[in-house]
Amino acid sequence: MKSSDKVLLDLNNPVFQDDLFSLGKDEAMRVLGALRKIAKTTWPEVYKDRGLRWELVQSMAGPGGMRLYTIRISRGFRALVCREGQYMRFLSLHPDHDSAYR
Repeated sequence: MKSSDKVLLDLNNPVFQDDLFSLGKDEAMRVLGALRKIAKTTWPEVYKDRGLRWELVQSMAGPGGMRLYTIRISRGFRALVCREGQYMRFLSLHPDHDSAYR
């Protein structure tokens, strides 16, 4: 694995943190499990992973027109993220699939 392909996690967004800290124990454990998995992967693996289901959000853009994506954390539970270089920046968590696209 090239170090430039390694996924680095940015969990510092206040909205993401509020979402994370409001979860129940079981949901929080699923999120942490997904974060551990992602931290061990490369960007090409993230794009190919059928469990994560990296998807472009076409209905909205981030600051400066940044592309936004969703990834599956668990069955029906998604995270809104963006990519900046090696970093996957977590923006928010969504317990239902559709709310991630609004």
